[in-house]
Amino acid sequence: MVLGAGAAGLAVAAQLKARGVEAVVLERGPGVATSWRGRYDRLKLHTVRQLSGLPGFAIPRGYGRWVRRDDLVRYLEAYAQRFKLDVRTGTTVERIKPGAAGWSLRLADGSEESARTVIVATGYLHTPQVPPWPGLETWPGELIHSAAYRNAEPFRGKDVLVVGPGNSGAEIATDLAEGGATTVRLAIRTPPHIVRRTTAGWPAQLNGVLLGWLPERIFNAVAAATARMELPDLRKYGIGRPAVGLKTRLRTGRYVPLQDVGIVRDVVAGRVLPVAAVQGFDTISVLLADGTSVQPDVVVAATGYGTGLRELFEDPSLVDETGVPLVHGGAPARPGLFFIGYDVTLGGMLRQAAIESRRVARTVSRLEK
Repeated sequence: MVLGAGAAGLAVAAQLKARGVEAVVLERGPGVATSWRGRYDRLKLHTVRQLSGLPGFAIPRGYGRWVRRDDLVRYLEAYAQRFKLDVRTGTTVERIKPGAAGWSLRLADGSEESARTVIVATGYLHTPQVPPWPGLETWPGELIHSAAYRNAEPFRGKDVLVVGPGNSGAEIATDLAEGGATTVRLAIRTPPHIVRRTTAGWPAQLNGVLLGWLPERIFNAVAAATARMELPDLRKYGIGRPAVGLKTRLRTGRYVPLQDVGIVRDVVAGRVLPVAAVQGFDTISVLLADGTSVQPDVVVAATGYGTGLRELFEDPSLVDETGVPLVHGGAPARPGLFFIGYDVTLGGMLRQAAIESRRVARTVSRLEK
């Protein structure tokens, strides 16, 4: 049994089938790639097409070097059809616990399923999270999570504060600036590592793939030197330089750099205004960490996601304090229980899902036969 019909779930199901093991894929949404369907309209992969395909079926050349959201959804639909995967949509698993046959899954409709092997591939972008900011409940403005943002049209002519300088927050800020918002601010708690998506045609992803083996200290130094050469000094515009090295942040906080697809240009041009981190709200304002305040019409909280795994399992020792499985990507976390798609690397999420799908399928196929 595989939970989640995203890239990782489909890839491992296809790899299992290639090894003679049939898998049922349970998906809570109405179709495959539910999480991708819900992302903002302008989204493109930050990884190149050639390094983003799943095992056994490349992404079509016609989708271009940087695959659009809708084309990725079409690709994942075609992937499921190509390998004739048994995907059961509209099926929400509410609880997983040990059972007589291995594992027992309680579904939202009250029924139960049993499986000797369960592979959880629901991902780390599962449940939108908004910080418990003081005063938020009395603030009269509009707040949405970035998961609900589609395009700038509803915000034309409005003052918008985007919270969080990750890839989603930065790209949404650029989208708003281009789409007619009167003022766009970007609230930053920790200065981001910013990389050019490409330099002279060379994608940043390949730097992560080829240089990721370097020792942390050396990688950090190379990344910092590259940023100083490629990017303008943004300190005078309100974005400081990171105090912690890129690979260190990856190791300690599952952090990936911000790929520049317009945010540097917009900050320098004054179309996106960096401000301090959000501290709280009062009846008219958003209060910032530097003691200032702003009065936006809308706050877009690009503040991350939870895995939802704490609610799925009775055993709290399966996950760390952030909800990420302690054992994932290959070895079983418990006999017959695997987690896939929870590793964050500089080589790209889809590439990593392909690697892990082969690894997990090899292990499971040996156990099932």
